[in-house]
Amino acid sequence: MIAASVDLDQLQNLTATAPALEDVAPTPAPPTPDIRIGIAQDRAFGFYYPDDLEAFAQAGAKLVPFDALHDPSLPDIDGLFIGGGFPETQMSALSANQPLRHAIKTAIENGLPTYAECGGLMYLCRSLNWQDAQAEMVGVVPADALMCARPQGRGYTRHRPTASHPWGEAAQEIRAHEFHYARLENLPEELIYSRDITRGAGITGAKDGLVIYNLLAGFCHLRNTPSNPWVARFVEFTRQHKHK
Repeated sequence: MIAASVDLDQLQNLTATAPALEDVAPTPAPPTPDIRIGIAQDRAFGFYYPDDLEAFAQAGAKLVPFDALHDPSLPDIDGLFIGGGFPETQMSALSANQPLRHAIKTAIENGLPTYAECGGLMYLCRSLNWQDAQAEMVGVVPADALMCARPQGRGYTRHRPTASHPWGEAAQEIRAHEFHYARLENLPEELIYSRDITRGAGITGAKDGLVIYNLLAGFCHLRNTPSNPWVARFVEFTRQHKHK
């Protein structure tokens, strides 16, 4: 079938004129981890990019999974990562696990470096409201998450890190994305944000990335790229806090 529409001899001749491929340097072996990052991985939280997770090892961190629905306590960790997912579909079980909610709130209030995206942000709020039901959440973010009938943020985003960013992100514009039906209500005016939104919705329409203690929590989903190596920055922030 291909031979009927492609000149295979000419194609082979063309390949002979192609320059030699450059040798690709092997990926260096990851360093021995000196940092342990807890990561929520369960039915509520599962929006993680595999290559972003692999970057933790290259930055010298070991990811330690835990189940926010069933584990009564956090593992022995130096930092915490709670990604996106569907916490609203599991909000009864998340709320029922009061020991873990209390442990997370206490750990963050005691300065545990923490990063939360979208569903993770919702979980850290006072409450989660969906389909006329309300469930108590962690409560370290002084706001209530409300699920809406229409998306409150959808598509690519751009933001500029502010001076309040705890990881010291570069000053250039960061590209990310968001997709959330939730919005935050009853937000105090005095909250500190680490991102000035130039495209997208974020938390307020103009701001994203709440900073509370050593917590950074927002609706934007980051991607670990050469221009935005957020994993290495978060791990280094965690490392510096550990060795204070």
